[in-house]
Formats: sequence, structure tokens, C-alpha cells
Amino acid sequence: MAKRKKDNLQLGDALKAFIKENKLEKGMNKVAVRDAWAALMGNGVNNYTTAVELRNDTLYVSLSSSVLREELSHGKSKIITMLNNELGEEVIAKLVLR
Repeated sequence: MAKRKKDNLQLGDALKAFIKENKLEKGMNKVAVRDAWAALMGNGVNNYTTAVELRNDTLYVSLSSSVLREELSHGKSKIITMLNNELGEEVIAKLVLR
């Protein structure tokens, strides 16, 4: 049986250590990206968003409006920068709008 560590940790620090030890960062990033998309893009875009999926370093966003897809495609680099800033690290390198 593993020995118990005697030092006290903050709960947030313990969770971060657990996530890092068990290599769960990718799964947590997938959830965080969905939340960041919803927070940054607002209700107008979210109403037309059908799916947000992160695979490796590429974010795939499915939209039900071709007009909105065209508008967002003009600002892909700005959207990537905003999302990475919201996440606090470089998670997204490429954005694909479908």
C-alpha cells in the first residue's frame, strides 16, 4: 500500500497534480475549450453552433449558418488567440469551421 504524504495541499493544487499524474490534460482541455467557446462567442454565435470538438491541436466547430461560417472564417487567427488567452495556454493551433 502506498504511503500517505504528510504535507498539506490546497484542493486546487491537489487536483492539478492528480490531472497531471494521470495524464488527463487532453480531456480537460476538450471540456475547457467548449466552455471558452460558449463564453467568448456569445449567444448570437452559440445559437448557430452545433458542435465544438478539439482533436490534438485543431478545433473543429460545426455551424448551422453558412453566412456566419463565412464571417467567422475572416477572423480565424483572432478567434484562436482569444481562445488560447482564455485557456491560459497554447491549446489551439488551427481552427476548422464546418
